[in-house]
Amino acid sequence: MTSIDRTIATDRIAALERRVVDDPEARPAAVAIVISNQADRQGIWVLRRPLTMRRHAAQFAVPGGRLDPGEGIVDAALRELHEELGVALDTDDVLGLLDDYPTRSGFVMTPVVCWAPDDAPPPTPSPDEVSELFFVPLDDLLDEPRFIAIPESPRPVIQLRIPGLRRDPDDYSPSGHSALLHAPTAAVIYQFVEVVLRGRDTRVDGFEQPVFAWK
Repeated sequence: MTSIDRTIATDRIAALERRVVDDPEARPAAVAIVISNQADRQGIWVLRRPLTMRRHAAQFAVPGGRLDPGEGIVDAALRELHEELGVALDTDDVLGLLDDYPTRSGFVMTPVVCWAPDDAPPPTPSPDEVSELFFVPLDDLLDEPRFIAIPESPRPVIQLRIPGLRRDPDDYSPSGHSALLHAPTAAVIYQFVEVVLRGRDTRVDGFEQPVFAWK
């Protein structure tokens, strides 16, 4: 069973020479990758967006969104986490930041890695932001990604297969499991796995998003 010590995770993130994207035309956004404990297993939360959302409807994501005016990266990630999942963490629960990831939809996404205390209340997802919430054990993040070529870009598209995530939210059959995550979510989760769980200096800004995520 895969697990990570908080101090080790913090040290590995601190050792990363973080890549910052300075693009005045891009809109800053923050996402929260939260290490939490459920039934004595460590994992992270992955959500599916509602079909009613104007952008990225029905796509998998981690909690997050754009920064409010004057807001910092960490504050935005914690605010979005609370708004979307009802989970209230503070800056003492933040382990550090991973690389910025520029998205095709015009954002620069900064992943904020957090640690949920064992006594934290369970999430209460907002139905306006979340149609389904999945607790993904760390073991289920360890499969090697797939890389595919697309004619629209010279960069490879990264895909992560996550056991337990359903391709179709209404399909509970065994064949309905193991959906593919795509960038940007797949990219930031893959760097989390490489840096935090494996202690590697892996970069992901060279990985492409599928065309459907460009809008």
